[in-house]
Amino acid sequence: MKAVLFDAENHYRVTDLHEPEPGPGQVAIRVAYAGIQWGDTMVRDGHFPLPRPFVPGFEASGHIVAVGDGVDPSRIGEPVAALTPAGAYAEVALAPAALTLNIGDLPLRTAAGLGWGAPTAYDLINTVSRIRPGQSVLVHAAAGSVGTLAAQFARLAGAGRVVGVAGTSARADYAAQFGYDQVVLREEFPAKLGDEKFDVILDPVGGATRQHGLEQLAPHGRLVAYGNLSAYEPVLADTNDLLAQGTSLMTYNSNLLSRTHPEQLADSARHALDLVADAQVRVDITAEYDLTDLAVAVQRLTDGSTLGKSVVRIS
Repeated sequence: MKAVLFDAENHYRVTDLHEPEPGPGQVAIRVAYAGIQWGDTMVRDGHFPLPRPFVPGFEASGHIVAVGDGVDPSRIGEPVAALTPAGAYAEVALAPAALTLNIGDLPLRTAAGLGWGAPTAYDLINTVSRIRPGQSVLVHAAAGSVGTLAAQFARLAGAGRVVGVAGTSARADYAAQFGYDQVVLREEFPAKLGDEKFDVILDPVGGATRQHGLEQLAPHGRLVAYGNLSAYEPVLADTNDLLAQGTSLMTYNSNLLSRTHPEQLADSARHALDLVADAQVRVDITAEYDLTDLAVAVQRLTDGSTLGKSVVRIS
């Protein structure tokens, strides 16, 4: 089969490999599309210490072609979207059966766009921050795959005001399509928002942005940290200050959840998938690449030129 290997010299190369066989609790998927996500940049930059060479890729759509022990053989032939620990940039990929969802009539290209971003955005709004009707929400990285979905999930949850923060004017204009009341530029943040406080802040950025966010929480507000796009330096929070205002600093780690409680992540992914299938939520795929262009695609995500979601066409 054709697959992309990421080697010790940080190069992506397309090569021929033997097709993998599913182990217990796994399925093998004939991949149609693979989603590109921030984890690809983290692997490339060494933040995930995976042994090299290896086949990267964490999101796949296609059809199940084989199952391992403990998996119902009637699943063979299902059209699916899957969250994988690696290996999605290949003609055949392995995935945990528990994190492989039947997509019904949803197009495979759209299904690949769900990826980790859809259950993450769903959980940030509905499971972690538990937004209630009328509450206000601030979403950083508003034009990304998680940000565009989070804004839509927030609207469905009854949020009264949804504000986004984006890095450029082009990204702000793009994000505005997804239900934001206002999108401000990162260079204008936080001054542009004045003294406005928020019930929920979603922060994948870290650093000074996270520190400002703690100061922007309304009484009983919740800041959810789910990444470190800008810096890995720790942000210190005084629990006495949090207690005085009833505010909370919370975290969300979908990768950890996939290993500790995969059924919970799968349930959120199913809810998100159903909302997309019912056209209540839109996944916007803005770029499609070939396997040979993977390095370009990951770099574009890194430098901020990617809007919404990108996918790789496998077969």
